[in-house]
Amino acid sequence: MTPLGKIAVIGNGTWATALAKLLMGNSDRLIWYVRRPDRIEDFIKYRHNPVYLSDVSFDTPRIDFYSDINEVCERADTLLVAIPSPYFKGEADKITVDISKKNIVSAVKGIVPDGNIIVTDYFKEKFGCKDENLLVIGGPCHAEEVALDRLSYLTIGCHDEEKGRLFASMLAGKRLKTIISRDVEGIEYAAVLKNVYAIAGGMVSGLKYGDNFMAMLVSNAIREMGRFVDRISPMEGRDICLSAYLGDLLVTAYSRFSRNHNLGSLIGKGYSVKAAMIDMEQVAEGYYGTKCIYEINRELMVDMPILNAVYDILYRGISAKRAIRTITDTFS
Repeated sequence: MTPLGKIAVIGNGTWATALAKLLMGNSDRLIWYVRRPDRIEDFIKYRHNPVYLSDVSFDTPRIDFYSDINEVCERADTLLVAIPSPYFKGEADKITVDISKKNIVSAVKGIVPDGNIIVTDYFKEKFGCKDENLLVIGGPCHAEEVALDRLSYLTIGCHDEEKGRLFASMLAGKRLKTIISRDVEGIEYAAVLKNVYAIAGGMVSGLKYGDNFMAMLVSNAIREMGRFVDRISPMEGRDICLSAYLGDLLVTAYSRFSRNHNLGSLIGKGYSVKAAMIDMEQVAEGYYGTKCIYEINRELMVDMPILNAVYDILYRGISAKRAIRTITDTFS
């Protein structure tokens, strides 16, 4: 039993698998929700995730696998949710048991489509979860590098700092450092926006506009992020240059591990948005996040030229070259 009771991982994608690896290093047992029973059978047989990060081995006798999300929610005290945002609502809406007193940790790094709300707000509104029991995971941390055991940092956001520290201790290790923050909402919105800007960064790369222009894009993107986050979730003393915001933006905008960067790169090279989406092997959450933030910003009216340009490309069919050209004079 951990300080936060029995911990369950909800989801079995790349990020869920990387986080499960970290948790296994600090707990005796783990509960894991995997939607498909055949995937569970293969996982137990081969002792690794059969689809994602298959080079990472697991001590499967210490894992209790379930394909029933309600059984997992009943058995666990802390639910670590790591489902890509486009699929989150479909899985969360299967939950019929009372989870209002559970600890919920969101590793979704996306926004709930249709409702245009962050994941913690969704748990509060639909399930009656309390602020002090809601945590988020943010920061510059690619799942692939966690799997390769490279030095990485995660920020754990929680209004209850002690609870944040307790959960952080379940992830921390020699190669994984943790930072505690109370800015739950800011971290969540920043995680959505960095995916949007990573698509823009990929487009710049695909268009071969060079490092100088990329630097201008990213430096303006972090200011744009700061304006939006400060408007939608004001918080005294927030430093947008911390790793949970700027760090996450940098690693997502530049890295070859970034699905959002790779989507943008294909579009910059001339692929249509539809063709680029088909070519992608995994979900690029920034595609959905762009539309959600754009719709939210219709009311907020924050100055966000980069967001608007990405929206025009993804949803209005404007060419990447033309849309990027429209924002060059807004940079400073």
